[in-house]
Amino acid sequence: MRRIMADQNVIDINERGGGSWRKYTKFGILLVILIALLVFIFTNVFIVKQGEYKVVRQFGEVVRIVKEPGLNYKVPFIQSVTTLPKYQMTYDVSQAEINTKDKKRMLIDNYAIWRIEDPKKMISNARTLEGAESRMEEFIYSVVRSELGKLDYDEIINDEKSSRGSLNDRVTEKVNELLDGGNYGIVVTDVRMKRTDLPEENEMSVFTRMISERESKAQEYLSMGDAEKNRIIAQTDREVKELLAKASADAETIRGEGEGEAAKVYNQTFSKDPDFYSMFRTLESYKKTINGETVIVLPSGSPYARMLMGYTN
Repeated sequence: MRRIMADQNVIDINERGGGSWRKYTKFGILLVILIALLVFIFTNVFIVKQGEYKVVRQFGEVVRIVKEPGLNYKVPFIQSVTTLPKYQMTYDVSQAEINTKDKKRMLIDNYAIWRIEDPKKMISNARTLEGAESRMEEFIYSVVRSELGKLDYDEIINDEKSSRGSLNDRVTEKVNELLDGGNYGIVVTDVRMKRTDLPEENEMSVFTRMISERESKAQEYLSMGDAEKNRIIAQTDREVKELLAKASADAETIRGEGEGEAAKVYNQTFSKDPDFYSMFRTLESYKKTINGETVIVLPSGSPYARMLMGYTN
């Protein structure tokens, strides 16, 4: 009887909730497997965005270049993906010193606009972006040094005489030729000169020379101005003298004509009354010989005395 009661108090785990525990365990395992699968899938799927290349490598070797935007995948564990820019980039070329055609030293500072055209060639020959920029900088410096070595210093710095426009085009073309020859897979769109300057040790001597040249030029302009002023004054004085001489000659001609006409009128007038003419000439002579201090002693019977006294006969 006691044994029966003891058996009644024994609980069988398999009979109370055993199936439910196994069910939850299986669900948890499935969930973990699903999560691991999703993680596995997402870690081996990659997205290609606009403006970039995706480089798929297998054991370090490039096996695929994905250029078009979209969703792609890679082989798990043995493949990796890196990104390269597809858009144009700006590279600031290091400042360098060159010699011009007229043997003057100057510092140049350039920048380049470039892009990756063939990622596989770029990786094969330049390895990295930094390597590609390094090779590009070497070519730019070499070409710029060669081209500017054909120009005088004044042609480079003087905007009015500068051939920088065509120079930039030539540099760009020749740099691309060198890059193509090396199969670097990159293209330089444009090379531009930002700044030209002198080495510090040459600046003062050049400034002094420029000041001297400007002063010499200013003195030359002043001398030219003085010469022009003297020429104008001399020409004006000559024209004035010519005008005065012509006017004097014209005046003498007019005076002579007037005196001739007056003499003619006098002759015509005096010929009508000779006695009046004789008296007029006598009076005219007295005007020139008699002044306020002149004393004249005349006989009372002289014609002149009689005339002064009012006798007309």
